[in-house]
Amino acid sequence: MHARSTLSAIFNIQSSIQEKHGICYWPYRVDKPVILAPMAGVTDLPFRRLCHDQGAGLVVSEMVTSDVRLWNSTKSRHRLVHDAEVSPRSVQIAGGDPKMMAEAAQQNVELGAQIIDINMGCPAKKVCNKAAGSALLKDEALVREILESVVNSVSVPVTLKIRTGWSQDQKNGLTIAKMAQDIGIQALAIHGRTRECKFQGQAEYDTIAEIKHHLTIPIFANGDIKDSETAKFVKDYTKADGIMIGRAAQGRPWIFREINHYLQTNELLAPPSLSEVRQLVINHVNALHQFYGDYLGVRIARKHVGWYLQTLADKTQFRSLFNRIDNTQEQLDKLEEFFVCQ
Repeated sequence: MHARSTLSAIFNIQSSIQEKHGICYWPYRVDKPVILAPMAGVTDLPFRRLCHDQGAGLVVSEMVTSDVRLWNSTKSRHRLVHDAEVSPRSVQIAGGDPKMMAEAAQQNVELGAQIIDINMGCPAKKVCNKAAGSALLKDEALVREILESVVNSVSVPVTLKIRTGWSQDQKNGLTIAKMAQDIGIQALAIHGRTRECKFQGQAEYDTIAEIKHHLTIPIFANGDIKDSETAKFVKDYTKADGIMIGRAAQGRPWIFREINHYLQTNELLAPPSLSEVRQLVINHVNALHQFYGDYLGVRIARKHVGWYLQTLADKTQFRSLFNRIDNTQEQLDKLEEFFVCQ
């Protein structure tokens, strides 16, 4: 069945099937309306599994380049591991060439992707300088070509992540969103900033609300959602179907269960105990070691532990020590010692 012709598809949420336990999606049931944003260098397989366990209704992979000639790099090989993914497996691709994007979508589906997500939201220079990510919002004709090419190339649903526009003077998010829906995009995540804003200033939600008002496909609101109360405010204000969490999950993956609880009960969930955080961090670092191997695993664990330490109000002394460790077992031993002393 072709993605364009699916009437309900994965993300076609209808108000008549809203239930207190979650939202029915066809052919999947995603019980929780809070999802993990794709973040390069962050949302690898161990982190996606962790966030899913902590209540993320859907987790999206790190951005994969559409240039399949580059897929032999160590970085790309790790990003293309889909068979061990939690279902439904959503893989984000990025690029500016319609044919290459279609080929990348097809090959990811062959590797096990069940949803293809298109990146038109990343503001990073190394992405935008290649006419990809949010830079594409400046060229609506090219956006149309890419969306049509990808949607027509695969038999799985295609989703899209955008910003509100290229700049404050060119805030064309609604135009892009309507185009995407007409072409067959099944769901849309919107970051409440323009490409020009990068991550500066405050996100605005009026544009997201306007887009939600005009579209029938599900909309996920993203940007500056750092706690449960903000998540509920943004969801209520924009009428979005769900919330997408990005940077706020770094070092605090339990934010998903906190937001889910607040959305359901309007009550704040008690923070995890130190013992629970200790077990979560140890398990996460172990998973990084196993996934990446000793050399890369140790190095990638450093940044994740750094984020956890910010949550734990570490005063940098242990962080400095941890960043000098080059041995997997020593990392785990020092973490155990750190939590014993808390």
